[in-house]
Formats: sequence, C-alpha cells, structure tokens
Amino acid sequence: MLEELQGQVVVVDLRSHYVCLGTLERVHDLYLELSDADLHDLRDTRTSRENYIASSLNTGIKRNRRHLLLARNDVVAISRIEDVVDE
Repeated sequence: MLEELQGQVVVVDLRSHYVCLGTLERVHDLYLELSDADLHDLRDTRTSRENYIASSLNTGIKRNRRHLLLARNDVVAISRIEDVVDE
C-alpha cells in the first residue's frame, strides 16, 4: 500500500515532536526515503501539528532536506498532502 504513494508529496506524522513533508521516493523495510523534505520540530514553534501542515498547504513546503531517511518504527501516519483537510 505504501508503494502506491511513491512519487507523491506526503505528510508523515511521527511519534516524536516531528512532522515531515516531502516526496516519498522509496519504501524500505526499516525506513522511508523522502526527497525535497521539510523535517519540522514542533517544539521550535507554538504552532500545532495540524496548523503547521495546513500552513504548508497554503505557502508550500519549506524544504530543509534534499534527501531524508525516516525510521518506519517512528511513523504514526502517512498520507498524500492532497488528502489533508484544511477546514
């Protein structure tokens, strides 16, 4: 199922205080590989996870990583950015 998201811009919610937005390039057993990603530490701002993602929908992804590996055991949820509800 994750393979269907390859090549698409996704939002990855993590167990930690991080959220990641970027293009899902590959799915491996232990990690997800993303490109042109924004790995955001929610402790750096007063914005909630939902508001940060909604803001990124409106202003675009603030890329801070060209290439990124995310440990799959830290992933809580992953969805296409188009599936994020901004209401």
